[in-house]
Amino acid sequence: MKKTALAVAAHPDDIEFMMAGTLVLLKNQGYEIHYMNLSTGNCGSIEYDSLTTTEIRLKEAQNAADILGAQFHGPICNDFEIFYGLELLRKLTGVIRMVKPSVILTHSPSDYMEDHMNTSRLAVTAAFIRGVPNFAADHSAVNNYNCAVYHALPHSLLDPLRKKVIPEIFVNTSAVHATKRKALEAHKSQQNWLEDSQKMNSYIQAMENFSLSVGTMSNRFEHAEGWRRHLHFGFSEDGFDPLKELGDCYLTNKDYKFE
Repeated sequence: MKKTALAVAAHPDDIEFMMAGTLVLLKNQGYEIHYMNLSTGNCGSIEYDSLTTTEIRLKEAQNAADILGAQFHGPICNDFEIFYGLELLRKLTGVIRMVKPSVILTHSPSDYMEDHMNTSRLAVTAAFIRGVPNFAADHSAVNNYNCAVYHALPHSLLDPLRKKVIPEIFVNTSAVHATKRKALEAHKSQQNWLEDSQKMNSYIQAMENFSLSVGTMSNRFEHAEGWRRHLHFGFSEDGFDPLKELGDCYLTNKDYKFE
């Protein structure tokens, strides 16, 4: 079976903030990579109406996916409509059954906003039931191959109660950081929106700060992304950790505590 990785995020630009470096490194290791935002991003503007914003952000996301070298999968709902429910679960399960990823990158289960956390839950459940034939989805083929789910660090690197989130795995993204930055820059519409709504004076600088902070946490890398691997039950054999294929770019955090 070919090696495939799928990034599943809530909004256009979320992949670029916390996941894109690892996704590109997997591509460099021979993976076919896929890119999916559940939401259109229709609320992400103070300048345009919902329909216009949707059109702008769709083009930006497609451009970003092209920059990363990823196959693009279209959104399935609007902003703040990412609920843990049957309709979205069927649609996302269909995508996962079609793509057959052995690596799924998604949001932290604990993040600053519900869209991110609900996306994480949907991705986990859809991955779990990819091989359950009695669950009806948009794509009927099922296959219980090994699949590892990795959770990115939350935006701001803090959970909703302001507690620092420590990664289990560091991935050195320094070599592909320029590509990650270029992909984020494709989301040009977000400068004014993020400055107004979330006080990010520069969304590019915010990403840079996250990346450098995680690199500092690793005590080894300049730029890094952090990951926590989902428990393997229902997903893969014990010990299945395909990010290890990244070789010297992969670092286990010896200070990570399993609770």
